[in-house]
Amino acid sequence: MNHAITHDIVITGGRVIDGTGRPAERADLAVTGDVITAIGMGPYQATTRIDATDRVVAPGFIDLHSHADFTVAGHPTAETAIAQGVTTLITGNCGQSTFPVRDQEEARLSTAFRDFPLSWEWTDAAGFGETVMAAGPAVNVGLQVGHNALRVAVMGQQDRAPDTRELREMCSLIEESAQHPGVVGFSTGLIYIPGLFAFTDELVALVSAAASCDLLYSTHMRSETSELVEAVEEAIGTAERSGARLEISHLKAMGPENWGAVDKALELIDAARARGVDVAADVYPYTASSTDLSSRVPRWAIDGGRPALLDRLADPVQRARIAEEMRARFGRDIDPEGVVIADLPPGEFDSYVGWSIARIGRDRGVDAAEVALDVLAAHAGSVTIVNHAMSEDDVRTVLAHPWVSVASDGWMLAPSGPGRPHPRSFGTFPRVLGRYVREQPTISLEEAIRKMTTLPASRIGITDRGSLTVGAAADIVVLDPHSIADTSTFDDPWQLARGVHTVLVNGTPTLLDGEFTKNHAGRLLQKRKPA
Repeated sequence: MNHAITHDIVITGGRVIDGTGRPAERADLAVTGDVITAIGMGPYQATTRIDATDRVVAPGFIDLHSHADFTVAGHPTAETAIAQGVTTLITGNCGQSTFPVRDQEEARLSTAFRDFPLSWEWTDAAGFGETVMAAGPAVNVGLQVGHNALRVAVMGQQDRAPDTRELREMCSLIEESAQHPGVVGFSTGLIYIPGLFAFTDELVALVSAAASCDLLYSTHMRSETSELVEAVEEAIGTAERSGARLEISHLKAMGPENWGAVDKALELIDAARARGVDVAADVYPYTASSTDLSSRVPRWAIDGGRPALLDRLADPVQRARIAEEMRARFGRDIDPEGVVIADLPPGEFDSYVGWSIARIGRDRGVDAAEVALDVLAAHAGSVTIVNHAMSEDDVRTVLAHPWVSVASDGWMLAPSGPGRPHPRSFGTFPRVLGRYVREQPTISLEEAIRKMTTLPASRIGITDRGSLTVGAAADIVVLDPHSIADTSTFDDPWQLARGVHTVLVNGTPTLLDGEFTKNHAGRLLQKRKPA
């Protein structure tokens, strides 16, 4: 290496953890333009020097499971991500994406993110990608085609199988989307409308189309409760039949009766990998999930989408049947003490934000099922909840598995706002590094960083990010391993993480010595070309 070259930036004195899992090494790191140009003992000449003494220098973190496609255009500075060291967000998860769009209003209303300010003025991945880039994001963005969006565009929200023409059209839309910059995957959300109406043969056809374009298949499985094992078997079987890379999203077992089932799920993953299926998973480090309350009603009640649900809630006979079927799941798949209202606009129930449906029921003198239906009826059939239902032991077990990435499942990018959103949007990555590496050792620092960098990069099929190597994109984080921690809580979620000092996105300082620079250097990802 010619040390006489003057680089744009040199990060000096840090312990370099390159993302591969190898032990940390003392080294300086040089950046010119948007790429890493030298790694070694230096000294390197530079226009700007960043002192990383007593700190770790790592690849920028890749959040493999985000819903920020619904928020990044409205808040492109993405402080909650940058403060965690996240430089890349993979969006379009759980079957919910912002494209393709045939009817703007139907597309918007069909998502769980209907209230976020998006124009919905595009029709395809290219148009949405242009909208994201026009906003000037501070982070890189990867897109996935959502199964729910496909179904809504082609066949609405009905509980039926697609006919031959509709299935062919959905496959074509996947293939068309894959040609556009930024598109790296296809996702399903098999507990959400209308994805829950799909049978395995439909999924195999669509996933085969995705696999033919070298897209990742990520899935929010059909069950994460009493039928978790069967759901994992279906997901693996779909991947095996289609030849796809499979990512099982936010692997967990919900409900005390189901705790421990993650052991069997991980055994199934190991067995599938041993016979050649490319399957992995991701996890967030919390014992609560967050989703839409409508996902807790019976399948038949949501046939036709939220307007149809509201009609059924207005019918006393059908409403009573819905409530009865929900009560039958209490204690097995639904814990009413753990289902907490996360956000509501002003109205009859807004004072109950942060309360469980069981607690609201006690306050109002009705049972929890009636509360859930009252709240849904009052808010157009869509209400965000936080659901406390998982085991700490299960979180540790899943996190420790070598083929499990760290991912947030978050969507809040602004540092402040209304309601009590899940703290995973604010603290996922520092929580792993603080709680599960430093305070309650579950994995090593090097392994944790691998799960945030090279492992997720390999899942989406990109080779220019995720590791610190000469020639790689200069997405870099400098952090203090002794102080990094999440500060966001369920009661007070609007708190940025601490311990990340500097973040470079494509060689541009986005966070410098703990201060946001307002630089926006994010890009749409470019996936590898099929072999």
